[in-house]
Formats: sequence, structure tokens, C-alpha cells
Amino acid sequence: MEPTLRPGDGLYVDPGAYRSRDPKPGEIVVTRDPVLSSRHLVKRVGFVPGGPRPPDGVEVPAGTVYLVGDAPAASRDSREFGAVPLALLVGRAYECYRPPEHRRGL
Repeated sequence: MEPTLRPGDGLYVDPGAYRSRDPKPGEIVVTRDPVLSSRHLVKRVGFVPGGPRPPDGVEVPAGTVYLVGDAPAASRDSREFGAVPLALLVGRAYECYRPPEHRRGL
């Protein structure tokens, strides 16, 4: 997620963010890795059902989101593993708190 986030940045995450609404493009989310479930990924919501299609032209099915990394050349994201079910989303990252010099809202 560089340059937005750097390795070691600490994030506040709202696990209830998507109980009453769906994710919106541009939001940063934490999700369980759809390939290696013991791992978590931090990605940006790129595309949602009913919206514009991703550059690869695939349709984003209902109940999923298409996640992208901020550094496309170095990211594992939906271009590799496809749209991610909403059930895998852990929550919305809303603030970087660590290190102190990186503290800011997302």
C-alpha cells in the first residue's frame, strides 16, 4: 500500500463499518487473504457491484468487492485472486497511529 502506508504502520480498524452499509470505492480495508486465510491484507476498494468495471473488464459480482493495492506493480490484489467476498472483510481502516510521525486519518 505504499506510498499511502508503509511497512510497520499501525492502523485503527472499524470492524463494524460494513454492518449497515457496503464498502465504497477509495476506502482502505483490512481483509483476510482469500488465498492464505491465516494472513491479513490491507487494500483499497477499487470497484464495487453496479459501478464501473475494473480495467480487466470483469464484472464485480454482488456480495463482493474488487480490491487494489496502491503500488500496482508490487501488489497482490483482485487482479491476481479476483473479487473478494464481503464476508472476508475484517473492517475499514480509518487512521494510521504508528509511528507518531505518520499519524493521520485515512
